[in-house]
Amino acid sequence: MNKPVCPECRKATEVVVDHAAGDMVCAECGLVLESHSVDETSEWRTFSDSTSSDPVRVGGPSNPLLTDGGLSTIISKPNGSQGDFMSSLGRWQNRGSNPDRSLIIAFRSIGTMADRLGLVSTIKDRANEIYKKVEDLKSIRGRSQDAILAACLYIACRQEDKPRTFKEICSVANGASKKEIGRATKFIVKQLEEEMGMSMEMGTIHAGDFLRRFCSHLGMSNTAVRAATETVKRSEMLDIRKSPISVAAAAIYMISQLSDDKKNLKDISGVAGVAEVTIRNSYKDLYPHAAKLIPDWFAKDVDLKNLCTP
Repeated sequence: MNKPVCPECRKATEVVVDHAAGDMVCAECGLVLESHSVDETSEWRTFSDSTSSDPVRVGGPSNPLLTDGGLSTIISKPNGSQGDFMSSLGRWQNRGSNPDRSLIIAFRSIGTMADRLGLVSTIKDRANEIYKKVEDLKSIRGRSQDAILAACLYIACRQEDKPRTFKEICSVANGASKKEIGRATKFIVKQLEEEMGMSMEMGTIHAGDFLRRFCSHLGMSNTAVRAATETVKRSEMLDIRKSPISVAAAAIYMISQLSDDKKNLKDISGVAGVAEVTIRNSYKDLYPHAAKLIPDWFAKDVDLKNLCTP
């Protein structure tokens, strides 16, 4: 880095920085080369009168779904001679009605469920928007709040092309059953379609959307996962009228039979969240096309004889 030139010394010189005053001073003659400079680096000092060491002095981002944009004022706990007065202000604020209180609690619950599923923020925001629309319609009173929130998250995943099964949503839904979430999903879709006057875009589900997660939960090898992925892609060329989830489970069952680490139907059923009978029915549709579906690099025609007959 080039040294600054002092106009008094008329040569490049060392510079002494006074951080307190924000001045840059020539080390030779003492001339102030720059005054009141702004330090743009991070500042981690605490300016609070309390004993807290938290250096954060800003709140969260604004939320357009809330009345005040989420930028409300909070009165902190008192400290010093005006403690009684500040305590009274804090109590008065807490007693005041917050029109967004229920929304804030709902958004927090959706965020917790999304975090437990490892979902990105765009899905959280979409789920919050869906809940806000349904809540504005005043039609969810008397229904399970947990099921409604889970259904909003399920719909958001579908719309963002990151679908999750009802079982996965149910696992983080605070006690709401799959049946309740399914009913809540149908109810929300119906209400929003009536409000918009048009059908609601839900996105298309493919078996490949679930395959890698199922394989990961089953602890399958990378080679088996690649083979199952290719099998599922080839199955889309056939007229198999089964649920994408059951097709993914059936493809995993087919590939696992040809690999060293075999998976039984019970384990696959537990991961996929569908009944063993459902997987068998899908497997029955895939079995006649095994030679076309299973890649040659994974299994030869002779190896296909090891597949179970449906």
